[in-house]
Amino acid sequence: MNYLLDTSALLAGIWEDHQFHPDAMSWLKSKAIFVCPLSALGFLRISTHPGGPFNASMSDARKALETFIDERKAGFIPDDLPALDSSPDRSSQVTDAYLADLAAAHAMRLATLDGGIKHAAVEVIEVTAS
Repeated sequence: MNYLLDTSALLAGIWEDHQFHPDAMSWLKSKAIFVCPLSALGFLRISTHPGGPFNASMSDARKALETFIDERKAGFIPDDLPALDSSPDRSSQVTDAYLADLAAAHAMRLATLDGGIKHAAVEVIEVTAS
């Protein structure tokens, strides 16, 4: 099975100080993973936000993402699903529904830490309570 990583999975998999980094790293072992522009941009946005938990420089965040992709041999898929082919019910679901629908369109599953995404293509990365 191939997995498209959402932003939460990228953050947990890349930043060692993320509370669920060990869980994400354990889950990632032996998985065929992919990123897309939307999840990569989300990673950069959250990683570099001045009030965010990581507060990385853009250069450091880009390098961390590049290293992760190289080391994990992550594939790339384009955001090639037309926006209106995704079917969120409300505004808070727009990005999650798009990523899940994109994964499904590419015969993948969307890997996420977000247990609130209700979609047949979603696989939630199990985390231990902290």
